[in-house]
Amino acid sequence: MSQRPFIYYDEMDSPIGMLTVGKTKKGICFIEFGSMKDTISCIETWLKKKFMNVSLERNEEELKQAFEQLNEYFRGQRTNFDLPLDLIGTRFQTLVWNKVREIPYGVTKSYKQIALEIGAPKAVRAIGGANNRNPIPVIIPCHRVIGSNGSMVGYGGGLDKKEQLLRLEGAIEKIS
Repeated sequence: MSQRPFIYYDEMDSPIGMLTVGKTKKGICFIEFGSMKDTISCIETWLKKKFMNVSLERNEEELKQAFEQLNEYFRGQRTNFDLPLDLIGTRFQTLVWNKVREIPYGVTKSYKQIALEIGAPKAVRAIGGANNRNPIPVIIPCHRVIGSNGSMVGYGGGLDKKEQLLRLEGAIEKIS
């Protein structure tokens, strides 16, 4: 009888609220806005869709490096993450997420720019959909993707968190 694989998780407090972070043996696989108590139903639904037969285990040590890097980011001491990731999504989603990872700290790009960069100029809505399903926000900086007119559009954690992250990075002075 084989042992079920684990997703290790733990929680951390941050300037944008509590974060619940999960990691497989391969790397970080999710960040949820909120405590485990608040996000467990979303996490369990996601696990059923993606993993089917996995156990959740709280493990502070497994998430130590991720929390160190996230805390450095929130203190303005880190502009780039170098954590191993376990991207679980469709081929198109992972293409978009990897392109979003290339957006430099303090820079924003539009959904249209991302679509052009991946060679799919008519896929603006699909880019938005993939960005919306980003399982690792902050580390995959989907907050850096904005509307073509510079407007703050859509963010899984709420536009207030998106604005906070962009302010932290110096990408915006204020929302007009």
